[in-house]
Amino acid sequence: MQAKRLPAGGTIGLFCPSHVADMTRYEADITAIKRLGFRVKLSENFEKATNGYAASAQERAADFNALVADASVDMILFNGGNSAVEILPLIDYENVRQHPKLISSYSDATPVLNAIHAQTGLVTYYGTCAGDFRDLRYYNYMQFLAHFMEGYEARGFCQDSPWRVIHGGSCQGTLVGEYTSQFSQLLANRYFNYDTGRKYILFIESHEKFSWVGKVATDLAFIGQSRFMDNVAGLVFGHYATTQPDDFLRLLERFGKEHDIPVVYSDDFGHGAKRAVFPIGMDARLDADGQKMSFLGYNETNEKRSRPSGI
Repeated sequence: MQAKRLPAGGTIGLFCPSHVADMTRYEADITAIKRLGFRVKLSENFEKATNGYAASAQERAADFNALVADASVDMILFNGGNSAVEILPLIDYENVRQHPKLISSYSDATPVLNAIHAQTGLVTYYGTCAGDFRDLRYYNYMQFLAHFMEGYEARGFCQDSPWRVIHGGSCQGTLVGEYTSQFSQLLANRYFNYDTGRKYILFIESHEKFSWVGKVATDLAFIGQSRFMDNVAGLVFGHYATTQPDDFLRLLERFGKEHDIPVVYSDDFGHGAKRAVFPIGMDARLDADGQKMSFLGYNETNEKRSRPSGI
């Protein structure tokens, strides 16, 4: 199931599943979004700090559920941060099925994206968040247009830098993934499930400023030792550092060899400057040796016009 594309002048709803909104920062995001011609709607409890670190789980979930049900809202964006997983039991998944919206974020708030897809079948998006608009890079804007705007489409992963092929090969599967440590924990969560009869292409990312190679190794081990790994056909790992440590690259190489799957490293998504978008729940084909990924499931009924340069 896919949501309708974002029309020119459409409304983008913002909520905070994992932090208290600092309006001195969000004002810049909101101004930039409006400058592109969109309307912005803030959730009711956007600035609340009921729990100290965030609004209560009930308030945050109510904000999300209200934005989903609001017919004037075309897209929902949220930024990263801890504690978003608290709202998973309180999301009205039937509401999402009845009112499918474009939903996008990145970083460690994104268990919400995977839970929504797992519970409803709606394609959600890892990559674009509200904070990206404050200093909107050309590549990130092109990704926003290609994946979300009415009249455009992304037929594949748009590279802005060469991939590092860690373990070659090709595969096909359904895209799933998020921030590495969150995904390794999500595998035990009742709101995440997967089809044991399907293959999946896993995309994950971590960054040296939040982690270290030993921590990434722990997360990969949890993933590799899970039952889900039997269904993983390939791995795409996002930006980790400006210069990747040798032990990090050897870790990815061991993982690819141990599980005999194609593994590639890309600087085009994650906690760097670039925000490539991954549609969670969409089928894709990965050719590691050819350094390309094609998306197989965008609605053929979408009205199309000339795609942006490079997309």
